[in-house]
Amino acid sequence: MERPVVLSAEHVSKAFKLPTEQATGLKQAFINWTKGIKGYRMQQVLKDISFEVHQGEFFGIVGRNGGGKSTLLKLISQIYYPESGNITVKGKLVPFIELGVGFNPELTGRENVYLNGALLGFTTEQIDAMYDDIVEFAELEEFMDQKLKNYSSGMQVRLAFSVAIKAQGDILVLDEVLAVGDEAFQRKCNDFFTEIKKDPTKTVILVTHDMGSVQKYCTRAMMIADGEVVSIGNPESVAQAYTLANLEAEKKLEKERQAARGGYANGLNERCPLLRTVPMEQKLYTNADKFRFYVEYQYDEPGDFYLAIALHDIRRGGITYDTGAKVLKMTRHGHQKIYFEMPLDLFNDGEFRLITSLRTPSSSNPQFTDAVAVALDDNACTFVVRDPDCASGYALLNDTALRITPAEESDDSVVMELPEQTKRLLAAHAGR
Repeated sequence: MERPVVLSAEHVSKAFKLPTEQATGLKQAFINWTKGIKGYRMQQVLKDISFEVHQGEFFGIVGRNGGGKSTLLKLISQIYYPESGNITVKGKLVPFIELGVGFNPELTGRENVYLNGALLGFTTEQIDAMYDDIVEFAELEEFMDQKLKNYSSGMQVRLAFSVAIKAQGDILVLDEVLAVGDEAFQRKCNDFFTEIKKDPTKTVILVTHDMGSVQKYCTRAMMIADGEVVSIGNPESVAQAYTLANLEAEKKLEKERQAARGGYANGLNERCPLLRTVPMEQKLYTNADKFRFYVEYQYDEPGDFYLAIALHDIRRGGITYDTGAKVLKMTRHGHQKIYFEMPLDLFNDGEFRLITSLRTPSSSNPQFTDAVAVALDDNACTFVVRDPDCASGYALLNDTALRITPAEESDDSVVMELPEQTKRLLAAHAGR
């Protein structure tokens, strides 16, 4: 049996007036009016948005900045009202749009709990029933009779967040709040979301840029771009659509930067006017795939030269792998394409970037090389690994790359088991 709909949006649109020119007096205002100058332009933020949220769902809303997510949440929370369309809410909705909204620094923590609860529509008796849970979750029992202005920023965050999630509402609306407080408080929040996900009577609407949170908590998700719904369904497919949209936006931005610079792309020069790393396919890869790409270059000078390729981990940081400066010796000068492939079976989920440099032997030390050019920005190559069998997206290596297992010699000792491919990689590193 399908659960009842607790929130529905039907063909919702929202626009704002943005001022373009300000009249300094009645005379200028009259002149503008006679010329048909309105002094503002309309910005359409949401365009014909329709969706439904069912009772018990953990519903994620994602999208790039400026796409309309926060405006939609304020419409849901009745802070804004739509130009057209309808939003229907069934049940008590508790919004948590911005940290500390509705708090007064001159009041005590206790008074702020009651003030915030009243703003959310709860009676004093209802807040009395919730009060102990709010204070316990915030871990501020000793400070509730102090003025809020004497709280640290972390204490204020904990109190505001605790009021929102411990308020006995039917629908909880959260905007980018999973990273509040210190590490211990974040773990407590994670536990809360895990538990509330199991409650069939509670509905959560979460707006976030963190695709890990979407995939971990959400039962369904929606992506908004340019004020329209572009994807709605299971969290994995929506998270993938969001990741690909980010990659496309990054490529577009780099092209604009290169056009603004004029001349050679960033990292290139007269000696090497062309150097780029290009994927053979545009898709999300799994562990079973091989990533195939080519390096295209233009280099006409005589003598030895090399390509060096470094694999950067965008999400975790650092260089995961590097071919070394003198491993890939090139033999063909001029305008060339060299094809490569790389197995992905060692990796967990992640976003990676290949950066290629063209190098020549160093004139001062033959053991080293000098960089002639580097393929940066849009000339670098970005790809994404997303595999449903990844046990943990937190770590770089998956279980086929490294596994910790009990040792046979003793019940108390463990060994790290390295597959042959990993051993060869480590040996190659040690030999450089």
